[in-house]
Amino acid sequence: MPDSNALYYGDNLDVLQRHIPPESVDLIYLDPPFKSDATYNVLFGHAGGEQAAAQIKAFDDTWHWDQAAASSFQTVVGEGGEVAAALAAFQTLLGPSTMLAYLSMMAPRLVALHRVLKQTGSIYLHCDPTASHYLKLLMDAVFEPVNFRNEIIWRRTGAHGKAARYAPIHDTILYYVRSHGATWNNPKRPYMRGHVEDYFVEDEKGWRTNYYGNVLTGSGTRGGESGKPWRGFDPTAKGRHWAIPGRLVEELGEDMSGMSQHEKLDRFYELGVIKIEEGAAWPMYEHYLKPTDGYRVPDIWAFQPYTNGTVFGTDAGIDEDVRWLSTKDQERLGYPTQKPEALLDRIIKASSKPGDVVLDPFCGCGTTIVSAQRLGRHWIGIDLTYLAVSLMKSRLAARGTDDYDVIGEPTTEDDASQLAKDDPYQFQWWALGLIGARPAEGKKGADHGIDGRLYFFDESSDKPKQLIVSVKAGKVQVSHVRDLVGVLQRESAEMGLLLSLNKPTQPMRQEAASAGFYTSPWGEHPKVQLVTVGELLEGKAPDMPAAGAHATQVALPPKPKALNPDQLPLGS
Repeated sequence: MPDSNALYYGDNLDVLQRHIPPESVDLIYLDPPFKSDATYNVLFGHAGGEQAAAQIKAFDDTWHWDQAAASSFQTVVGEGGEVAAALAAFQTLLGPSTMLAYLSMMAPRLVALHRVLKQTGSIYLHCDPTASHYLKLLMDAVFEPVNFRNEIIWRRTGAHGKAARYAPIHDTILYYVRSHGATWNNPKRPYMRGHVEDYFVEDEKGWRTNYYGNVLTGSGTRGGESGKPWRGFDPTAKGRHWAIPGRLVEELGEDMSGMSQHEKLDRFYELGVIKIEEGAAWPMYEHYLKPTDGYRVPDIWAFQPYTNGTVFGTDAGIDEDVRWLSTKDQERLGYPTQKPEALLDRIIKASSKPGDVVLDPFCGCGTTIVSAQRLGRHWIGIDLTYLAVSLMKSRLAARGTDDYDVIGEPTTEDDASQLAKDDPYQFQWWALGLIGARPAEGKKGADHGIDGRLYFFDESSDKPKQLIVSVKAGKVQVSHVRDLVGVLQRESAEMGLLLSLNKPTQPMRQEAASAGFYTSPWGEHPKVQLVTVGELLEGKAPDMPAAGAHATQVALPPKPKALNPDQLPLGS
């Protein structure tokens, strides 16, 4: 188990192989990038033709048959075994298609995930129906069919406008375990109100089971004590035997493993759980509903709108705890494949315990780690883009979380300069992450002068205030400051920050100073601030209103953890 939580930037295959010890993770959830609205032809398009090239481009280059995919395929097949056999069969069926590329890139990652999962661990793979059947065969090859537990159906939307077929509104979650001894907390959902009213009777103490059917016997005779008479009742005479419901033993909370059936019956009778009424055909047990009672969670997780009031003990609708994110949901960050925290809550609660380690190798906007953090689990998040890493850091900072290491990011100005040369957008997203700023929504090149935002509150009103962030990787000049001032005026923002790789010029500093100050209950703060990446790496932070009794401010994420060069993930 790690000493602290960890957020890795890099290729998850490399991170898993280099940094995550064998059998050190209790629970894995992964939602690999897979374009759910891609057409059937895109996914099965064969490489080599003009049409395939167009289809691959439409698939956003997430997975495509290229040298990397071919190399991965050859490596896995060359190692032999069940996984190799599965990929070879896929090649025969699919040819060099984008689907084969997807499976070829997933295969070694699933093998690596199997390696780091504890014997008591579980893995949940989130996908869509287009590839779920192929992934299930691949998971069978890696984890063995005997360790398959469920194909969970999750309703991901309310409706879909596709024509000429049934509306596709669900995702698939494949649930496997590492071994028979995997952690399982037997999650339950409340009974339906109609079920309670039909099978329970309400009295002054609450809702108790209707005696009809509450017998303590099972069908068929037995030769041991379970078939012998007890307190005048002979089960064998009626073709039955004594069978005590497991939940009665569980609720009692006593160790009854060494007791015979008659001894158990005596104990329950002594406690008043079993009732014997004059003239009754059988002794009955009495049970009152408790908040923890309910039915076992099934493998269909489908929120049903407009069912409020039909679930016993709550005003929520059916499966409302795992409802999809609506367009107006405050939890939504604008990340295209974001999942609701409650969905991860259900998975984490079912298959892990407080203090366990939860891993998400395709971490995206960080829903898994946010849920794990709130539920008292350790976590490991991995992602290949600084946009995702920046979103995760911002999301954690907004919750006041800073007890984690960031591994694989630039730690010096030289590292930052190299990143800016290699990929300016990755540099921009990484730089925003240094201050916990949320990247601006929208497509590349369409930011209208806004690369990120920081929000804060002060005592002047309950309305959130914002600091606009502009990131510059190249040469900076005074016009950049003027542009930022114009953006503040257009957006009615209180403050602005020009975050640059290179040092600002004296004219730039003069222009920023002429913008004046923003006044808060904690003093005056420069309305336009100029900060370099080097200063942030040394610990400098933007001058913003401090958090007080009636104020909150987005907390800064932790400083990146320094690593030796040979420890950095490949491609970083």
